[in-house]
Amino acid sequence: MSNIAIFASGSGTNAERIMRTFQNHPFIKVKLVLSNKKNAGVLERAKKLNVKTFVFNKEEFYQTDVVLQILLNEKIDFIVLAGFLWLVPEKILRQYPNRIINIHPALLPAYGGKGMYGQKVHEAVIANHEKESGITIHYVNSEYDRGEIIFQARCPVLPDDTPETLAERVHQLEYQHYPEVIEKLLSKKD
Repeated sequence: MSNIAIFASGSGTNAERIMRTFQNHPFIKVKLVLSNKKNAGVLERAKKLNVKTFVFNKEEFYQTDVVLQILLNEKIDFIVLAGFLWLVPEKILRQYPNRIINIHPALLPAYGGKGMYGQKVHEAVIANHEKESGITIHYVNSEYDRGEIIFQARCPVLPDDTPETLAERVHQLEYQHYPEVIEKLLSKKD
């Protein structure tokens, strides 16, 4: 059995899709949802699906081993970032080499890096009159959005798109592909 921990900071729609996908899976289980925001919607979604949650602050994440210890105690094998905006500390990266992935709402390397997330990405894509956008799933390293790319999916940017309409199209790609990629990666590891 591969145990997944999901790190998320927001409402948790991607995290919920992942939790539901693996709810009764034969060899993958979402065991834990961690958040740096005590009021994040993802925590309520996790509780409804009977997934353990843990909330931590910046000091616990960067200055102590609290979060790493929880991952080890829960026997976590694989970490999925789903709308989590902090860099992962080196001690967690070392413990989970090539076992932490993230999803970004653009075609990296374009529109990535510190401060490029959510609506900001879609606004920039539209402002630059791009013809297409999409998602990138990548391994996590010590820099924002710079890890090795695992998978990309594309969608058109339409002439009348707003950041909201483009975001909806990109979200559909995320919901479709993120669980599939996680399953493929974990199937290879067994």
